[in-house]
Amino acid sequence: MPYKRNPMRAERMCGLSRFIMGLQQTASQTAAVQWYERTLDDSAPRRLVLPQAFLATDAILVIYSNIAGGLVVLPGSIHRNLEQHVPFLASERLLMAATTAGGDRQELHEAIRRHSHAATAGIREGRDNDLVERLAADPLFKNVDLQAALTIEGLEGRAVTQVDEFLDGPVQEALRRCPERTTESELRV
Repeated sequence: MPYKRNPMRAERMCGLSRFIMGLQQTASQTAAVQWYERTLDDSAPRRLVLPQAFLATDAILVIYSNIAGGLVVLPGSIHRNLEQHVPFLASERLLMAATTAGGDRQELHEAIRRHSHAATAGIREGRDNDLVERLAADPLFKNVDLQAALTIEGLEGRAVTQVDEFLDGPVQEALRRCPERTTESELRV
């Protein structure tokens, strides 16, 4: 499709991944009927499967690196998507705020569920997300500061810390073990 950004590379990556997954069947069947006796029906598949798996995996990583190297982050799109979906993402926060304000948890839960489903149906029909307006009109939420509960801040939970820990830990360790892998590979599609 003309509007896609990386179709040939992504499709090649998908095809190679499918190929690697198919190799697993050959390896499993060989293991199921052999005791690795070094007979031809054992060694022939091994001579094919092992190198092909590593070569295809290497090709996938080269393609992925090429695609990810051109990654563009669009903060405006991210913000727009968050703004549209933050009422859904903050539904637990809304429930806690309404319960703290004296509401019945089960009744509030059902109201949020009902309003969320109605808002989702509207979005699917092309309308804007009206969940906030629905909640504001519901008497169950009259004592709740909806705007305070619907802020984006804090919705990421521990994600930032977890990503930093992952990058500083296992990723850095893997990069230290393979300093020669810092060169770029040429990709011709």
